[in-house]
Formats: sequence, C-alpha cells, structure tokens
Amino acid sequence: MGAVGPEVVTATFYNFNPELVSRHIPRAWTLAAPAEILDARWRLADRTLRRLLGDEVIGSAELAQAAELLREAALRCEVVGRPLFAGHSGLAWPTEAHLVFWHAVTLLREYRGDGHIAALLRAELSGIEALVTHTATHRGFLVPAAKALRMWSDEQWAEAEDSLRDRGLLDADGELTPEGQQLRDELEAETDRLSSAPWVGADPAAVDDLIRYGKTLTRAAVAAGAFPEKVFAN
Repeated sequence: MGAVGPEVVTATFYNFNPELVSRHIPRAWTLAAPAEILDARWRLADRTLRRLLGDEVIGSAELAQAAELLREAALRCEVVGRPLFAGHSGLAWPTEAHLVFWHAVTLLREYRGDGHIAALLRAELSGIEALVTHTATHRGFLVPAAKALRMWSDEQWAEAEDSLRDRGLLDADGELTPEGQQLRDELEAETDRLSSAPWVGADPAAVDDLIRYGKTLTRAAVAAGAFPEKVFAN
C-alpha cells in the first residue's frame, strides 16, 4: 500500500492499538523504504519455508500443484472493498512454486481478513472488542499474548470487557455468554460467505485434496517450531 500514514494502518489492521501505530508510523518509513521491506519479506519467506518444510517438500510436485490451485483461486478475487487484499494483489507474482504458494495464501488470507473486518463493523465491535471476544473462544491468541502483540494495556482490556458485559456478550468471568458465542458464530459464518468467491467454480475434489495437503504442511511447520509457546491456544 506504500508509505501510508497511521490512520490507514489503524483502519486496515483494525485490532492494533492506534497509540502503538502512531508511535511507529510514519517514522518506520524513514528506516526502510517500502521496496526494501518487500524485498526482505520475500527473502524471509523463502528462508522460513525452506527451514520449516525442507527441500524435499519445497521441490515436490504436490506443492507445485497446490500452488497453482491457490493462484487460480486468488485470481478469482475482486479488489473492490478489500484494501489489504488490493495492496498485495498489486505485487508481481514470484516464480518459485513455494513462493507462489505463500503469496497466494497471503492474498486469500487478506481477502478473507478484509471481509472479516466488514463483518466486525456490522456487529459494531471495536478492534479491541473483536480481539477480546476472539480470545474468549479459546481458539486464537492467549490473552497475555494478545495484549502484548497488539499493545493493549490491562486497563484498556478491562474497559473493553466491561463494554462487552454491558452488551450481554461476556459473563463476569470473561467468558462468552450464549449471546456472545452466537455472535462469534455469526461473524465466522458471514466471513465465510464473504470469502467464498475464490472457490466458486473450483473442482470440489481438488479443493478437498488441497485442504488435506495444507493440513500436512501445517503439522510439519508446527513440528519444526513455527509457533512459539504461550501465544496461541491449544
């Protein structure tokens, strides 16, 4: 998206503390230009995938086939109303299969993420409220990690919990109420609906194969230490 200001970063990334964003943007652009950051990003993606998956997987026909299917899915997406997806879609495609795979997954993730933000806005959840309710599902960030990585203070987190209790979405222990769980279920269903375009017209059997293959890659990456402890719920 280029060297945008803190307002654009806050709007598109949604659940980061705006105070954190303003502290680092636009100063970050004085440390490295966007083109330099993108070059480093490609190098790190290449290095990390090779470390986590190994050369045999990187050079396999299965990965190349999965990469092409994902590329086709990503190319079905429209940019309208999808700012983070649009920013990534303007980048040139790499040539190596594992980087095609990674770039396509990135595009599809951001396409889904843009739709998820639309759903959160409809539900009238602020960035921190979305994060609080997500951690309360016990399927994403652990609370300490969410606070640290998104830079929300204990006081700000407590205020968001109080606001959600007032709406009947959290109970006294910080757990989702039935209404809160229903809202999270509705958010995920709406996000799925808004993210279905890449898969319209795709061969269902090929998509099933892709899902199974993706799970094997996930297990391999986790086994190789892709995720630090005490960040995500088990």
